[in-house]
Amino acid sequence: MAATVKMLPVASCHKQSDSRGDSTGLHNSGIDVNKTQGNGPAGDVLPRCDSVPVQKKRPALCGILLAGGEGKRLRPLIHRLRGDMLPKQFVDFFGCRSMLERTWSRAAMLIPPERILTVVSSGHLRYHEVRRQISNLPKGSVIVQPDNKDTGPGLFLPLMHLYKRYPRSTVVVFPSDHFVYEEELFMSHVYLAYRAVERDPSRLVLLGIEADTPEPEYGYILPGERLEAMASLGVFTISQFIEKPALEAAQGLIRRGALWNTMVMVFRPSTLLHLLRRQFSAIYSRFQRLKEAIGSPLERAVLQETYDSMEPVNFSKHVLEIFVQRYPSRFLVLPVKGVAWSDWGSECRVMNTLKKIGCLEKSGWAVKKQLAGAG
Repeated sequence: MAATVKMLPVASCHKQSDSRGDSTGLHNSGIDVNKTQGNGPAGDVLPRCDSVPVQKKRPALCGILLAGGEGKRLRPLIHRLRGDMLPKQFVDFFGCRSMLERTWSRAAMLIPPERILTVVSSGHLRYHEVRRQISNLPKGSVIVQPDNKDTGPGLFLPLMHLYKRYPRSTVVVFPSDHFVYEEELFMSHVYLAYRAVERDPSRLVLLGIEADTPEPEYGYILPGERLEAMASLGVFTISQFIEKPALEAAQGLIRRGALWNTMVMVFRPSTLLHLLRRQFSAIYSRFQRLKEAIGSPLERAVLQETYDSMEPVNFSKHVLEIFVQRYPSRFLVLPVKGVAWSDWGSECRVMNTLKKIGCLEKSGWAVKKQLAGAG
């Protein structure tokens, strides 16, 4: 790989005091979150984001953490192991950090903490564990949506906040419920994608993982030709994007060299919103109106009205797949090599991953599972 990011080592589970923000980090939620004292979201010694050589005139690099989902498919597992229905992104599956905390720590390797926005749903705040985890995030960095309307609105809402604060920014989107083992190597690929967008701001870059098994629940990206103008960055055009194909189709895609879609994307907000306005004008108009209301007395009412008037929209299936079909020249894919990755959408994936990395027995989950089964 021609370019890498120098990162500091991440300690395992050493807790430290944190001074990143106020007691809540919530933006205009209207919800009283109990003040808590304690550690930051990572619980680790974070690498310096200034290790990335970003020139002063370059657009600000920002991040969005998608944490608004309910994780319904993992509820039976979580209930057996915790006794509640805590959404999976807030669950500590192994070690001493939740999936959200690990994702935040990963993003902070590259992005200043105050420019990382985390979107959650209002219903999440009934859990003390959720309130604890977001309590030390930077002030104004937690965006609360009235309801979970899937990943489309879950992305567009924080994007409007970033676009209003940093209109010339470059944004990285991170799902909060994905497992990434080689985190520094993964973030080195994110940095390469960022450089690709810096070279050509009209492009959106997706990160794709080399697929080793046919997984019908994943999205697939079929790379096209290597983009010679950015040969040092290793990006390719996209020949095809397929969301959740049938098993036989997934097998065929893997034989053709398809990659798993990580849903980690790098782009300029203006570029994505331009496509949204062209293809989904009604959705664009709703969120454009919301952007204008941010920071005003009307914000909460406009936010509620926006969500009340919308049906759920899955970003990968209902937006991204159509974008790639209609505007293929706008999209690039960066293959990610040497990184163990999994979208933890099922109990089988969680357990298989923990077993592969040798954490199943250490975490005590195997014992708990046996006791739960015996009961």
